[in-house]
Amino acid sequence: MQNEDNKIILHACCGICSGYPVSFLQDAGYRVLVYFYNPNIYPSEEYQKRLAAERTICSHFGVELIEGEYDTENFYECAKGLEQEPEKGKRCIECFKLRLERTAKLCIAKGIKNFTTSIVISPHKNFQLLSVLGKDIAEKYALNYLDIDFKKKDGFLKTNKIARELNLYRQNYCGCEFSIQK
Repeated sequence: MQNEDNKIILHACCGICSGYPVSFLQDAGYRVLVYFYNPNIYPSEEYQKRLAAERTICSHFGVELIEGEYDTENFYECAKGLEQEPEKGKRCIECFKLRLERTAKLCIAKGIKNFTTSIVISPHKNFQLLSVLGKDIAEKYALNYLDIDFKKKDGFLKTNKIARELNLYRQNYCGCEFSIQK
């Protein structure tokens, strides 16, 4: 019988960002399930491009992809009143919470104790903030959030190398309509 403690759900923000984290977690002995839950991505055509890239990553690494619901209403509800916030502001924090909380709930449904996110690999995202959010949510549900800084040891370069090798779609903004450079 397999050890269930070695399973982990990796919340994936996009294919580019999740390539190295999947590889890292597999090398660390985890059985990785990738969860693509990103109701913040705008417009739906962009969402489909990013989902296709994630499918490529999961196929390449031989891991299961769980496609979350594209329920944009949930994102707009959590962003309500924060539309004018700058990138990296309060709106982003609420978006992170939304996606990490949904990942935690999936862990419970699947009987998996461990989760993390590929969001932290971006040099534009605050690792400490995401760690605190992840740990708080994990504590709420009696789970284990792995606060791995995937940027370390050239992780960002490695994930971009994987993306180039697989010819993945490359976005030029974080995801929501408020993050598009105008």
